[in-house]
Amino acid sequence: MAATRVYVARLAGLVVLGPDGESIGRIRDVVVAIRYDRQQPRVHGLVVELPTRRRIFVPMLRVTGIEPGAVTLNTGTVSLRRFAQRAGELLAMAQIVDSAVRVDDPDLPDLAGVDVFVVDLAIEQSRTRDWLVARVAVRGHRRLGRRRSVHVVDWSRVSGLTPYEVGRPGQDVTQLLAQFEGMRAPDVAHLLRELPEKRRIEVAEALDDERLADVVQELPDDDQVDLLGHLEVGRAADVLEAMDPDDAADLLGELSTGERESLLALMDPEEAEPVRRLLVHSPDTAGGLMTPKPVILTPATTVAEALARVRNPDLTPALASMVFVVRPPTATPTGRYLGCVHIQQLLREPPAHLVGGILDSDLSPLRPEVPLAAVTRYFATYNLVCGPVVDAENHLLGAVSVDDVLDHLLPEDWREQEQAIGEVRIHE
Repeated sequence: MAATRVYVARLAGLVVLGPDGESIGRIRDVVVAIRYDRQQPRVHGLVVELPTRRRIFVPMLRVTGIEPGAVTLNTGTVSLRRFAQRAGELLAMAQIVDSAVRVDDPDLPDLAGVDVFVVDLAIEQSRTRDWLVARVAVRGHRRLGRRRSVHVVDWSRVSGLTPYEVGRPGQDVTQLLAQFEGMRAPDVAHLLRELPEKRRIEVAEALDDERLADVVQELPDDDQVDLLGHLEVGRAADVLEAMDPDDAADLLGELSTGERESLLALMDPEEAEPVRRLLVHSPDTAGGLMTPKPVILTPATTVAEALARVRNPDLTPALASMVFVVRPPTATPTGRYLGCVHIQQLLREPPAHLVGGILDSDLSPLRPEVPLAAVTRYFATYNLVCGPVVDAENHLLGAVSVDDVLDHLLPEDWREQEQAIGEVRIHE
């Protein structure tokens, strides 16, 4: 049986189906029109994410049923035009949830005059078939030794949910962060870009340095610079330290010389040094593309130890595909480069064998000044996903991986590109 009252948190992620049962996308938010007369806000519609990751608006009038596992639409057409928030509209999950409000309810005297936080909204269908916000679930401050209780109150008993009040800085992000748990960094980056700027900054400030660094690396260049600019300068330097050196160098390369030097000066010298070395190279050369921290071993390393190193979950599959063998020191720039060992070869050898005895010394390394086009041909010629970069004195400087090459081959705005705007017909 279709529901006539539902909590918006339960809608998030539900599949949206056409009348024939075909999947259109998933619900990412609910659009609410807040009124200043304290009357129940009207639910305008749903923000639906298509398989292409474009977010579109679906009016609530198109909804014919809300079931536990899916939302069904009626016949007609759905515009594929990208969702754009209008004046007076608020996003339930992205903006209203986590807002601080006041509750004036005689049945809840303990909440009088104190800030509580919105954790959910109940929407219900009226006799006119409009959907309205009926009730608000709120949570008070945690008391010593006790969990915070959730209370559900009538909309009319809540104050503090106007566009102006919700737009003030300092809003909590607990519920919003909970949506990101377990998600891959590229997916979090995509969702972050879809948030209003205020919420995007609040989420960024709440993420720890490592998580934020992973997410920033997946944003388009302009968004990286914008987000970094909103952070306190010391925090920005901490995030740069947590980023992969090649990604940090790419980001710093987008800044002015003064900004770049200020941030480098605040970074730990050991973390800043490889970034400075990368900044010497043009970004569209092997030296500018490489990471200075591939898997580097000495000839006396056993196969078992080498396999343990490539099991590091922080390594990308491309970097884990090959280890590089050098004379000490093993920090880049290393001692004399001897050769590489492919992971397939490591898997075929007894664990006690030494990597120095199974080297591929025939693979020609890249020079740091080699341009992007030549790097691409190199990967195609030798069927590689990772390759060594060596200087004129035969010191290993780093390694270029295929993901770095693709980032530079694709258009600069590839993360933002979407399919052409149009309409999809929902068949009866």
